Amino acid sequence: MAIHSAESPAIDLPLDSVAKPDSVAKPDSVPKSEAELSPMKRALIALKQLQLKVAELEYAQHEPIAIVGMGCRLPGGVATPEDFWQLLRDQQDAITDLPPDRWDWAKFRSTESIPLDTPIGRQGGFVPHLLEFDAAFFRIAPREAVSLDPQQRLLLEVSWEALEHAGLAADRLVGSKTGVFVGICSIDYWQRLLSQNWAAMDAYLTTGNTHSLAAGRISYVLGFTGPSVAIDAACASSLVAVHSACQSLRQRECNLALAGGVNRILEPATSLNFAQARLLSPVDRCKTFDASADGFVRSEGCGMVVLKRWRDAVQAGDPIWAVILGSAVNHDGRASGLTVPNGIAQQALIQQALQQSQVDPAQVSYVETHGTGTALGDPIEVNALTTIFGNRASDQPLILGAVKTNIGHLEAAAGIAGLIKTVLALQHQEIPANLHWQTPNPQIDWTAPIQVPTHSLAWRQTDQPRIAGVSAFGFNGTNAHLIVADRPSHLPPTAVSPPILPTHAPSAYLLLLSAKTETALQALIDRYHHYLVAHPKVELADLCYTAFYGRSHFAYRIAIVTQTQTDLLEKLHQLATGATPPQTYRAKIQLAASMAVSHPIDDGLTDDERTDLPSVEEAMMQAQRYVQGASIAWYWAGQSIVLPTYPFQRQHYGVESDRQAAE
Repeated sequence: MAIHSAESPAIDLPLDSVAKPDSVAKPDSVPKSEAELSPMKRALIALKQLQLKVAELEYAQHEPIAIVGMGCRLPGGVATPEDFWQLLRDQQDAITDLPPDRWDWAKFRSTESIPLDTPIGRQGGFVPHLLEFDAAFFRIAPREAVSLDPQQRLLLEVSWEALEHAGLAADRLVGSKTGVFVGICSIDYWQRLLSQNWAAMDAYLTTGNTHSLAAGRISYVLGFTGPSVAIDAACASSLVAVHSACQSLRQRECNLALAGGVNRILEPATSLNFAQARLLSPVDRCKTFDASADGFVRSEGCGMVVLKRWRDAVQAGDPIWAVILGSAVNHDGRASGLTVPNGIAQQALIQQALQQSQVDPAQVSYVETHGTGTALGDPIEVNALTTIFGNRASDQPLILGAVKTNIGHLEAAAGIAGLIKTVLALQHQEIPANLHWQTPNPQIDWTAPIQVPTHSLAWRQTDQPRIAGVSAFGFNGTNAHLIVADRPSHLPPTAVSPPILPTHAPSAYLLLLSAKTETALQALIDRYHHYLVAHPKVELADLCYTAFYGRSHFAYRIAIVTQTQTDLLEKLHQLATGATPPQTYRAKIQLAASMAVSHPIDDGLTDDERTDLPSVEEAMMQAQRYVQGASIAWYWAGQSIVLPTYPFQRQHYGVESDRQAAE
């Protein structure tokens, strides 16, 4: 199995190389009669059995957790991890004016008589489609959708996209021990609904807005039976969620996990409260580590990662984007104030995460900091980092990243944004620049071996793993830290045997696409057309394999028989313009009312049978079976790759604020 992306070379890691309990010698075979054994022999067997049990427990406590998929919606028009990387690489500032679907800043200030020197945020980081949602896709009634917190809506969509990014068909996970761990703390929409006339409230208000349902609804809609937990640890919420997911996987409570966080900004009350506490920047920017740092700017968004135990991901052949080696969570305890950071607690936290990861501080080359850009918090955080990581050569400084300088402070979703940024940096072998750093904060000891990147830095793969830390600190005193790497630190790269593949390319391939509506199917065709234009060298075998195995299959279907990338691109172009090219089949199948999807499971071909090259006629026959709703034989070997995700068809469901209604 290889840890890889389209941008970086693979590092091959066979399952056999993992330092797991199997490496402990098994006890010798026990003779038929134990009476034949000497006391020494019995003691030796007992010792070896004990060694095996100890090794099993030790490995279970420290087993790396693989990140096999990601999804995100972030400020700056970010709808995919690829969009996020583009924003980071281009050093974009995603902070914009307050959208008209929130509140009118000037009218709010004048109406509420807010002092002019109170910076309540005229700008921030925002995500579109606030009250728009594809309720039908998730089988949610329109009336219920109106009361559904936009945070729950975003979590449903991003969770689905993260699974597709991982190449996992959601319908194949129904009934599985898949866990859901969500960081969430905002109650803006609940406040809006509660401000209505009592007669306007319905039975969906509580289920649509209670935080526990943010996780529970994902598990319910997707049919998961693993743990389902919502976590409110303020700004540490999403990293605590990831930590909890890793622990649950190691304890075998679940075999797959979705973990992340969400934040939406609808009402001005929280911004006003933060402003009164002097937490917000008057200029609406996070100027992390800068001498002019004066607070943070509020932002919203969502991020989710798909997690598996390392061995399970390797065995399944999943794409592995990065590995979580270990993590830790603690609390500041009695600090100088309830919301004041505690440097000693941060040091203890990071030390605990390093011990859990079995990593030496000198091995860590990058830390994605909490980095809010506050005059008090920044020096405390950096001084804690230099205490732990400062014993290193001056020519190998610790690089300090701060994604909040790009996209603002996502509060409950801040940590997951930092984690996804770190994973992307590992994949692209590049550390993006921080923004708004011009004059170093004089309260930070810059003689220590640390560096703030003001331009992109190369982060090349070597024979040693690249290891990073990710921090998130909540203003409630909860702290979380993750240790992330491109591969487990104790494993050398080793070659693996390639899968059995045909010696020649097939004469025909089969691309299968489907959606829940005709409009969505047409949008999906457009997405694949744009994808193929942008990726002209994609392997057709991988493209078709992922579209078949890595996607759920819905009622509206199209099957395209093709021979080359050029041929497929032309057929997709014709379909996008309304034409029907040859060797293309399209139909709507009937699904039972209780079924939203129906996966066309293959007929159990062996690897040897799959090497038989299908003819054009065979591909056409399978295409016709697919659009008729029948099971098909799948001859095309391939591996999972990142493909376009489902095009949700959103409609407006929601309650406007009193201010908007008055206008």
